[in-house]
Amino acid sequence: MSDIAIKVEHLYKEYKLGVISHGTLYRDMQSWWAKVRGKEDPNSLVSSHHGEQAEKDSFLALNDVSFEIKEGDRVGIIGRNGAGKSTLLKILSRITSPTKGNIVIRGRVGSLLEVGTGFHSELTGRENVFLNGSILGMNRHEISRKLDEIVDFAGIEKHLDTPVKRYSSGMTVRLAFAVAAHLDADILIADEVLAVGDAEFQKKALGKMQDLSTSEGRTILFVSHNMDAIGILCAKGILLEQGTIKLFANNVEDVIKLYLFTDSSLSTWKNSDHSYSNPYFLPMEFFIGDCAANKLSMPVRNDDDFYVHISGQIENLDPALQIGYAIYDEKGSLLYWTCFTDGKKEKMPVLIIGHNHIYSKIPERFLNEGIYRIEMIVALYYREWICEPTKHSPDIRLEISGGLSESPYFTVKRPGILSPVMQWFQK
Repeated sequence: MSDIAIKVEHLYKEYKLGVISHGTLYRDMQSWWAKVRGKEDPNSLVSSHHGEQAEKDSFLALNDVSFEIKEGDRVGIIGRNGAGKSTLLKILSRITSPTKGNIVIRGRVGSLLEVGTGFHSELTGRENVFLNGSILGMNRHEISRKLDEIVDFAGIEKHLDTPVKRYSSGMTVRLAFAVAAHLDADILIADEVLAVGDAEFQKKALGKMQDLSTSEGRTILFVSHNMDAIGILCAKGILLEQGTIKLFANNVEDVIKLYLFTDSSLSTWKNSDHSYSNPYFLPMEFFIGDCAANKLSMPVRNDDDFYVHISGQIENLDPALQIGYAIYDEKGSLLYWTCFTDGKKEKMPVLIIGHNHIYSKIPERFLNEGIYRIEMIVALYYREWICEPTKHSPDIRLEISGGLSESPYFTVKRPGILSPVMQWFQK
């Protein structure tokens, strides 16, 4: 018997832009008549004979996607915003239908795509547990048997008989995850929704998904912008780019590395098309340089002085403005965030209306040899993201090689992310 849990062949998903119809009665009739006859829609991008108008009115969220996932696989689905990740999961969860292609799924699917997906806001938590179980094809006895486990895991005992519309987003996602994880689904599909929960619950949820896969043999599909979570949970990975599969690998670390460093091959980023337009801080340039703002070529030495430079335009000064960067290693692990407001107030850069250029030193003999991804941070504190790391942010690459130490015993790369030369004393 086949051990394939999910098989996807030549999957397409097309969306119309702006209008529901094709804009003219003639083209609407063309599409209707093709559907009646079981033919390809001539006004679709998927059609082999589509016209120029189809390209203007439509776009392919998924474009000829094919893959197989075996029973018990833990697969991370990675990609930038708009790559097609959520569309793929919605199709696999039968929330939306594909435009074209074949999908074979063996077993029950439990999905957790958005906060409250599949929940009725007027029903209580208890009633929604039974509703979701029924949708998965379980009878009342099966659901009742798992109810105590679900409630205990979600930690909402006091609120179980309260309507879900009065739950916070964190409470809702805890209950939704508990239902999906504890009811007898063979395949668990989870989107970025876990980011809504607190740190303790995220750790608990990741541990539960690992247990489901290793001890119960369930298949896991997990979408996240958190590369640490992907690396911990998943063994295999799919990298989506503009609706197509760029890489499907048995080693998720290969997928993470390709995702993180495909577009960050340069140590300089310039905002040539005025992306990230806003009045608070429009980033213009982002690069690795020396203290005089001369750009440095890669690699740099571990004992070199080098700085992260950020320049941009401000129209409206806002005291909540945060500007900085996040740095990640080759596996996607976050090393640290830093913003210009972190230090003492009297030593902070003073921003002005107009052009601003700020920079921050990465200490010499601090990072180990290797390749690092640096992403810009721009935000209005607790109000609005302008450049959000891992999701929508300019990025550059830092490569370090050599200069580790003066010691004859420290001439090659040591284990670890950091490679500091620490001070030693004698008494």
